Amino acid sequence: MSTPQQPPIWRRIQQWLSGGAALPESRKHQMLRDVPLLAVDLELTSLDPQKAKITSIGWTEGKAGSIDLSNCYYAVVRASGDLEQSPVIHGLTADEIARGAHIKEALEQLVPYAQTHVWVFHNAGLDLAVLDKVLAANDMYLPEVITIDTLKLAVYQLQKQHDVLPPNSATLTVCRQRLNLPLAPAHNALDDAMATLQLWFAQYYSMDPSGKMSLQDIAHTQAVGCKNLGKSSNK
Repeated sequence: MSTPQQPPIWRRIQQWLSGGAALPESRKHQMLRDVPLLAVDLELTSLDPQKAKITSIGWTEGKAGSIDLSNCYYAVVRASGDLEQSPVIHGLTADEIARGAHIKEALEQLVPYAQTHVWVFHNAGLDLAVLDKVLAANDMYLPEVITIDTLKLAVYQLQKQHDVLPPNSATLTVCRQRLNLPLAPAHNALDDAMATLQLWFAQYYSMDPSGKMSLQDIAHTQAVGCKNLGKSSNK
């Protein structure tokens, strides 16, 4: 007897709870040293992805320990309503945010990187949930976006040393300090994207100094994900 097919909504919920789909066969054995990377950061009005609005977005490309400063992007994003503490934390005034670009303009710049680069986040779960929401709202769909989460990798490594993680031990700033990276400006989307990419390089070289590991080799850390984002008529 054949197994009943689950409704698409349940497949989608299970994908998010499990951290995403398995890596595509064509990407599993891609060497980490060769992977084109795109570090992405969103500045948000809330830590609740259902309520959060994007006030700015930034990203930068990199590969093999090098950041490509010629391929960076930053935009203040138009938002209205309750901005909570975002203007204070991120240094953006309400007027700047009101005059920002429409999020669709930024998404149109971001979409082409989905199939060519591995996206790097610090706290991928939050940023991807927000991106999923805004992509769907703009009728965009990105299948099989592969991601690396520097926060999850830090937590995996910390759990080897602590039964209970120390408070704030996995913040971007503290993770960088633990690997002897210099202080970096915080709460600007482009600065945080660059800081995240530097953190990934430091994490990677601490694990794989000889450059022999693939994406699949670090899948057990839960730091690597593969997700479908946005709206599709097939979902």
